[in-house]
Amino acid sequence: MNHTELRLKADAVLARLVGDDSGEARLRDDQWRAIEALVAERRRALVVQRTGWGKSAVYFVATALLRAAGQGPTVIVSPLLALMRNQVAAAAGAGIRARTINSSNTQDWQAIQAEVAEGTVDVLLVSPERLNNPDFRDQVLPELTAATGLLVVDEAHCISDWGHDFRPDYRRLRTMLAELPAGVPVLATTATANARVTADVADQLGTVPAGDGAGPDRGDGEALVLRGPLERESLSLGVLTLPDAAHRMAWLSEQLEKLPGSGIVYTLTVAAAEEVTAFLRGQGHTVAAYTGKSENTEREAAEADLLANRVKALVATSALGMGFDKPDLGFVVHLGSPSSPIAYYQQVGRAGRGVEHAEVLLLPGREDEAIWRYFASLAFPDEDQVRRTLDVLGAADRPLSLPALEPQVELRRSRLETMLKVLDVDGAVRRVRGGWTVTGRPWQYDTQRYAWVARQREAEQQAMRDYTATADCRMEFLRRQLDDGEAAPCGRCDNCTGPRFTAEVSAVTLEAARGELARPGVEVEPRKMWPTGLPAIGVDLKGKIPPGEQPATGRALGRLSDIGWGNRLRPLLAPQSQDGPVPDDVVAAVVDVLADWAKAPGGWGTGAPDAPARPVGVVTVASRTRPRLVQSLGERISQIGRMPLLGTVTYAEGVPDVAPARSNGAQRMRALHGSLILPEPLSAAVADAAGPLLLVDDFTDTGWTLAVAARLLLRAGAERVLPLVLAAQG
Repeated sequence: MNHTELRLKADAVLARLVGDDSGEARLRDDQWRAIEALVAERRRALVVQRTGWGKSAVYFVATALLRAAGQGPTVIVSPLLALMRNQVAAAAGAGIRARTINSSNTQDWQAIQAEVAEGTVDVLLVSPERLNNPDFRDQVLPELTAATGLLVVDEAHCISDWGHDFRPDYRRLRTMLAELPAGVPVLATTATANARVTADVADQLGTVPAGDGAGPDRGDGEALVLRGPLERESLSLGVLTLPDAAHRMAWLSEQLEKLPGSGIVYTLTVAAAEEVTAFLRGQGHTVAAYTGKSENTEREAAEADLLANRVKALVATSALGMGFDKPDLGFVVHLGSPSSPIAYYQQVGRAGRGVEHAEVLLLPGREDEAIWRYFASLAFPDEDQVRRTLDVLGAADRPLSLPALEPQVELRRSRLETMLKVLDVDGAVRRVRGGWTVTGRPWQYDTQRYAWVARQREAEQQAMRDYTATADCRMEFLRRQLDDGEAAPCGRCDNCTGPRFTAEVSAVTLEAARGELARPGVEVEPRKMWPTGLPAIGVDLKGKIPPGEQPATGRALGRLSDIGWGNRLRPLLAPQSQDGPVPDDVVAAVVDVLADWAKAPGGWGTGAPDAPARPVGVVTVASRTRPRLVQSLGERISQIGRMPLLGTVTYAEGVPDVAPARSNGAQRMRALHGSLILPEPLSAAVADAAGPLLLVDDFTDTGWTLAVAARLLLRAGAERVLPLVLAAQG
């Protein structure tokens, strides 16, 4: 087939894909160049084009042409379930049968694999996590690799640890790329890659199988890079700096219905998304929350509601990001600034794909940088922690699962798993059935690279500060951050045309927002299971915590990650803060928490026949960092509540500092077990107390300090233990 015939067939597939019966649908020049490279030349290509440009059209049209030529199915590695759902629906419009293998449809895997083997599937979408699942990697992937007619890597910036959204699972693709049969084309696509990321991804794609001479334009095996301008003519960017979180929420409530169409309100944390959603609903707006803690069914329902314009907005974290496709999305508002201009551009690119005008507004907050620091602290572990993990795996006589490995290293499970995935790609460990093993291959900690990545992140944060403050064109600023050589003033942003919004909010709405944010009190759920693997590290505890040794559901004044009390508590509890008596406004809020707690269902102030008794005493937890704060808090509650301060759960003499709160539960428990004690006077007072006790501390993260202290009190005869803290992490 000559190139003219191929182009005609490609345009015909495009027409079916977009539902154009007029016969006027035509591929863009770069779309056609990519398809030509994949189908006619069997090349590897990287397409870096703005969101909404039509990258999916490239791989669906190429799929149809390759399948018509007798090639195997297209395999698309796709990062998010939202993207997969959209892609399956889009493929069906062009007569392309697409199926997915991901964590939400495990019951269908076997049937789907059979369909692939029978040749009835044109496109198989696979989540990157599947690539390193032992069964999938060892049993399914080799056959799939051998049969693949086209490999597509969507959101390819995830391959590169220079990218804003690096995902270790994506690095598994290096192995798959190297093992593809000769002549199998590969397409990588992204909308958010600067020059460094583009070069890194292209370099990884450019390693072609030995003996591959397919295509007259193959050259030296380097990937074809098609990079277009990243201008989005529909987006009108703006920044509005408001005094505090209450002003931002009030402004959003008053302006939300004035914003075009339906859209997305992004927040930096789950807690903030929940706070904003509750407030907006209370103000009569139809909105829904969308976060990493949402169940899959809740996310699907929220996506469907936004697609159908049944809600004005989704209030979302970055969990709603890559791949969500709503062409008529009319606005994106950020309550809080992302830490990277590239990540920001990727999120705002959700808007304005199929409409002439979309509003994009950033409302930065004073809590933003504290949140940036927190997420930065979760970067790749230091060398000592990595070596410790390798040593533990090396000494084991069998593969170790994450629950078995976790008690022996000071890393939380999610961070431990991410680290192991990186080590797997580096060849130092291997995931097998039953867990992880070391390979015995030499491995070096790449100190220089991790330091470079850290500096890159710091530079991105400074760029976001500069974006907020710049008096120049905002679109041009973002495009330059992505090394777009065609960047020029847009003529639409607030700096080009003047502000489109004022900072004014009504006193009534502002007061309502302040009331919402000032409402104190969040529940603190007790620990109900001991961490896995404690007996292996010398702590004889396992399984369920007996109900008689568990504290009740407690209360915290606020969460450090929220935009209400979190903003007040973060400076008070920061590592560098000076210890001192608890401030009066905090005490007043704690009293409100206690009053609400007493009146809550099951509270001691409800008067119900089965309601628990009122607390009869206060016990504090010793603090090595803020002893005056915790002691004064206990004293003030004791005075106001007219109940005795019975004493302090303290540390045994000679016990070193316990494991940091960010270590995993098993390590935290090993450090606490036997370290916290009840002094004899306190033990006697607890035994004499006839009623529940308030257990007071400044902060809870893992919940294990409260669990151990409560267990001691309950074993000493306490009727019930009610934890009360100033702040919770979550």
